Amino acid sequence: MSDPVIRDFIAEASDGYPLSMRLVSAESPTLAVLVSSGTGFPKGFYDRFARHLAGRGATVLTYDFRGIAGSRPDDLAALQMDYPDWGRLDMPAALDALIAAAPDLPVVHVGHSVGGHFLGFMPNHHRIDRHAFVSVGSGWWGRHHRSYNPLELFFWLAYGPWSLRRRGYIKGGGLWAGTDLPAGVWKTWRRWCLKESYFLDELKDRLQPHHFEAVTAPVRSWIFTDDPIATPVTSPILLQIYPNAPREVVVRAPADYGAARIGHEGAFRRGMEGLWDEMFDWLVEPTAAVPS
Repeated sequence: MSDPVIRDFIAEASDGYPLSMRLVSAESPTLAVLVSSGTGFPKGFYDRFARHLAGRGATVLTYDFRGIAGSRPDDLAALQMDYPDWGRLDMPAALDALIAAAPDLPVVHVGHSVGGHFLGFMPNHHRIDRHAFVSVGSGWWGRHHRSYNPLELFFWLAYGPWSLRRRGYIKGGGLWAGTDLPAGVWKTWRRWCLKESYFLDELKDRLQPHHFEAVTAPVRSWIFTDDPIATPVTSPILLQIYPNAPREVVVRAPADYGAARIGHEGAFRRGMEGLWDEMFDWLVEPTAAVPS
């Protein structure tokens, strides 16, 4: 097996914002895979996953949302944006870049956490054949595991406001283990996570226009028994926003893959190749039965 070809480049969103992208490709690929990150995860977090899929014959595109890692401006506090811009502007640009790089290949999508939430904001979502969601569930804190509630409430009610006052953005590292976050991301994310409906109630007015009801490609959503956020309760609630897509939730335990822990982000860490193969096999199987 030859090593994958890796190319880093910049592509502009429709509003001209420069986005940092990485293409990891097999020598003769048969499938194009778009990987959309969770909030605060840089594209490099998914490198091992992308290389593994390239080893299975894929071309894989990872990218940094605006304000994150390689797509972070020098003055993050001055960045004017809203959380859904990731879905309206950045995800479509990444998909266009992938199709341009692999114009004759079928296209599938892997959405981690918010990468699955924002699919319905993409005006070009119809160019994707199917979606593998990973750790995707409603963000309302009240349905998360009770042991996790003190930490997330402290993040929303204390650490976040303090960091915004001090820096004008959310500082990464420490309590918030992700990358630095733009104020516009954190403020909207906080609003949603502090109400039971998350963002579902805003789809009828505040979040128009969107395309959630137009999504008809199959969705299979993997969640894990030790994830305090995306659970057997919160995952089906989130998937309600895709009423016309065939969809299925599959629940897995860390022991299913010989792992001690998976949690909310561990699905993309070393040792999870069994899961990656499971996902890839479903993504390349065009006749897979997916009950709604």
